[in-house]
Amino acid sequence: MLDIRFVRENPEIVKENIRKKFQDQKLPLVDEVIELDKRNRAIKGEVEALRANHNKLSKQIGGLMAKGLKDEAEEIKKEIAQSRGRIDELSKEETEVEAELLKKMMVIPNIIDPSVPVGKDDSENVELERFGEPVVPDFEVPYHTDIMETFNGIDLDSARRVAGNGFYYLMGDIARLHSAVISYARDFMIDRGFTYCVPPFMIRSDVVTGVMSFAEMDAMMYKIEGEDLYLIGTSEHSMIGKFIDQTIPEAELPYTLTSYSPCFRKEKGAHGIEERGVYRIHQFEKQEMIVVCKPEESMEWYDKLWKNTVDLFRTLDIPVRTLECCSGDLADLKVKSVDVEAWSPRQQKYFEVGSCSNLGDAQARRLRIRIKGGKGNYFAHTLNNTVVAPPRMLIAFLENNLRADGTVAIPKALQPYMGGKTELVPKKKDK
Repeated sequence: MLDIRFVRENPEIVKENIRKKFQDQKLPLVDEVIELDKRNRAIKGEVEALRANHNKLSKQIGGLMAKGLKDEAEEIKKEIAQSRGRIDELSKEETEVEAELLKKMMVIPNIIDPSVPVGKDDSENVELERFGEPVVPDFEVPYHTDIMETFNGIDLDSARRVAGNGFYYLMGDIARLHSAVISYARDFMIDRGFTYCVPPFMIRSDVVTGVMSFAEMDAMMYKIEGEDLYLIGTSEHSMIGKFIDQTIPEAELPYTLTSYSPCFRKEKGAHGIEERGVYRIHQFEKQEMIVVCKPEESMEWYDKLWKNTVDLFRTLDIPVRTLECCSGDLADLKVKSVDVEAWSPRQQKYFEVGSCSNLGDAQARRLRIRIKGGKGNYFAHTLNNTVVAPPRMLIAFLENNLRADGTVAIPKALQPYMGGKTELVPKKKDK
């Protein structure tokens, strides 16, 4: 959410930012919030003047009564009563105007960084850099669930009977590999100075609206019936929510946290939940990283965060690339974002395995996360990034470490988490 003063003083900048995001339907909001802000300030001014006059008149009553001027005192009392009625009317209007102002302000997108490429959607995202050499093996790479099935590692049919499409049972070595990757990612981030955290997996509505846009909320979040609670779609939500209504001493920053959680997503508006695959699913687990820092440090942290993900994937022998998200692909709260994509030997293309975002002070402003500095309080900046998100990460791992004989190599970095195993051996041969 933007500062209303910024909108008031820079309406054309705000409108141009909306155009860059190809959300022209939101352009009228800028003039509407400016008018609401004008009315809000006028109400406050009138209420302040009425209260000042009210206090002045109240002081006169005692003096008039002391002089025996009862009729004059009664007239002033009537004037005060009228003043009170007007204040009550204005206070009610003020509440309504502020609610409508906040509602509209929450929909106006954040100002994107000047470096963000302008584009309508993810088809116009821009490749930045590649890490590792993409390899196309001289044997056919099966579909990822077919690879898992050779290890008796996945049961989609049972999951479908239990919960429907978009769920899975991971079994045996594949389940162990899943847990190993999560544990390795946890320790990888701890070794890089991040504090490990297991957060709540449900959050209240005020946290939900503080960390994400309404469009994201509608497309992602599962609501707990009868309670003011939502299942998290990523631990970033509860991790940033941890600081709601907090004023953080400047000397304590930055906070660098890495968190584990299950994640739950409706995937509303997606291209459909696959019956066979585990690429797009309703439930998965993830290791995340978040940073709360001073504004002048956020871009430096942004670069550090996505590099952590690239480095981790490279230790597992997975080629990756970074892709700059264009203006039209940025969620409304984001200032800048980069996707990390892993190489798929089967598809012979890259696919998304993580996303790093700088949200500026948007989340902090909504959640009232302030920094206490020497020259007063100001809003923090927040960032988040995926470390790993199995089972999607498993797709990249299995395809890139698969051998012609069906075995899967375990990179050295992961071997301690797999009981010292150097490879996975199929339980059954492909038919």
